[in-house]
Amino acid sequence: MENLTDFQKGQIIGARIAGVSVTETAQMLSISRNTVSKVMTAFKRKGKTSPEKHKSGRKMKMSERAYHTLKRIVREDCKTAVPKITAEFNKYLKNTVSIKTVRRELH
Repeated sequence: MENLTDFQKGQIIGARIAGVSVTETAQMLSISRNTVSKVMTAFKRKGKTSPEKHKSGRKMKMSERAYHTLKRIVREDCKTAVPKITAEFNKYLKNTVSIKTVRRELH
């Protein structure tokens, strides 16, 4: 399936939506029936056939859940200093974060 261009995948999807059988589609495009089935399965499951773009850059230090925990800690006492917030926050984490990370997330 990786060898196919987006145009060829579009032809497969178009033919199948138009009611052309898997066998006829495969013969028409000179590809295997299995390839036609794989393209259609990917299209039905994901709504598209091209792969997801890879996320580049550094991974996030904190999960969404950790971020909500940090917000809760700050909400409880919004006048607390960042080092104290960081110490409290790190009690809840498996991998601790630095004061810089907490400061960046708060702003």
